[in-house]
Amino acid sequence: MVSGMFFWGLLYMILMLFDTYTAQECEKMTDLDLQHSIVGTAVNVRLLLYTRENVSCGQLLSHQQPFSNPHFDLRRLTTFLIHGYRPTGSPPVWMYQFVKSLLNQGDMNLIVVDWNHGATNINYLKVVKNTRVVAAKLIDLIHKMKENGAALGSIHMIGISLGAHISGFTGAKFNGEIGRITALDPAGPQFNGQPISDRLDSSDAQFVEALHTDIDALGYRNLLGHIDYYANGGADQPGCPKTIFSGSEYFKCDHQRSVFLYMSSVNGSCPIIAYPCDSYTDFLDGKCMDCGKFGSAGCPVFGYDAIRWKEALVQLEQTRTYFQTNNAFPYCKFGYKVDIVTWNQQTQWGSLTIKLEDGKQETQVELNHKSIMFAKYVETSLLAQFDRDIQPVKSITVKFCKRKGLRPRKKLRLLRIRLTPLQNNLRPLCRYDLLLEENKDVTFRPIPCEDSNF
Repeated sequence: MVSGMFFWGLLYMILMLFDTYTAQECEKMTDLDLQHSIVGTAVNVRLLLYTRENVSCGQLLSHQQPFSNPHFDLRRLTTFLIHGYRPTGSPPVWMYQFVKSLLNQGDMNLIVVDWNHGATNINYLKVVKNTRVVAAKLIDLIHKMKENGAALGSIHMIGISLGAHISGFTGAKFNGEIGRITALDPAGPQFNGQPISDRLDSSDAQFVEALHTDIDALGYRNLLGHIDYYANGGADQPGCPKTIFSGSEYFKCDHQRSVFLYMSSVNGSCPIIAYPCDSYTDFLDGKCMDCGKFGSAGCPVFGYDAIRWKEALVQLEQTRTYFQTNNAFPYCKFGYKVDIVTWNQQTQWGSLTIKLEDGKQETQVELNHKSIMFAKYVETSLLAQFDRDIQPVKSITVKFCKRKGLRPRKKLRLLRIRLTPLQNNLRPLCRYDLLLEENKDVTFRPIPCEDSNF
């Protein structure tokens, strides 16, 4: 009798352990290979749910019965993370770090939309058609969520490349009532020039933001959202290969940089300020530092916290912005508006190099994107973006360079040079009556700026 009870008790414990293991079994993104791409894959959408209770253990969410998963709580915000074209079939290298970053930012239902079956196909045109099928699956799920009390405004869709347009197709079916769509370098091929019914558009959600990092190849060129960010002009990204001899990185680095920039913004380690501007040239010329239309909020930041500017951006309908980055995490640069007044009798043309030092470290920028005009008593404004934030600035070094081939050597007499920090509410730095000789460093200690027209 005792031995029988022991047997059944032991069997019960084994079954309980098995059930626990089964319930906690972790799902991973579909991993395919180049062979699948050559043969082609049909659409199969898998939904992997992550929450703060299972940050590193994705749970498969049923399309038919999503609420059978105990981790899926409609009282939370829900974020969809949607990848794009996968020509080699491998899962995105950034996916799980992205998941951790988002869950570290807030308590949410984070749903990774795994449509690798459908995204893996050497025929890109077929994959583009599959985006509609993926959107239909998400529309069905969101309908179920709405019927069970979820607020559409609590949904955030983050779409990468083709995933951006999937987000748009989904949001359009709900008449733009979905809370937010974040488009990370939305796909350009087969979408550039298309009507709004066939691509992402600002009407697809209450707030739509788009980051452009590869507009000259894989990304979409024109405005798509309430705010569009053009990182480093929207094309070539710092640190990415410039020639085809670098292999696959040459094709994907600029496009993929959008993901890493946004992940950096989620971590919040170093805010990136975005400046509304008509062109990248005007931005580099320092013509777009005024963000008065945003009131006391100032210029919007790029990324996860941009939602703070939602009300103003939606009223403006569409806003084009620019910013510059470094080539690695945390990517942000530190900007100064540089205002120069000269008193040379003749107009001079050239470029400047500016270096900041605090006694222990230094940072330098070359302002040479074009030949700069320096005319007597005319204020010349430039944007200087440094790789590091040097504080306090104890010395500044400036070098004036003329256009190549022009001789004899020239001198540039500065009535005033003023560097105004664009972050941290720091006071401007000035120097008066400074003589710059061509190709020679001139170092000086900055002084407080006087209140005058010059």
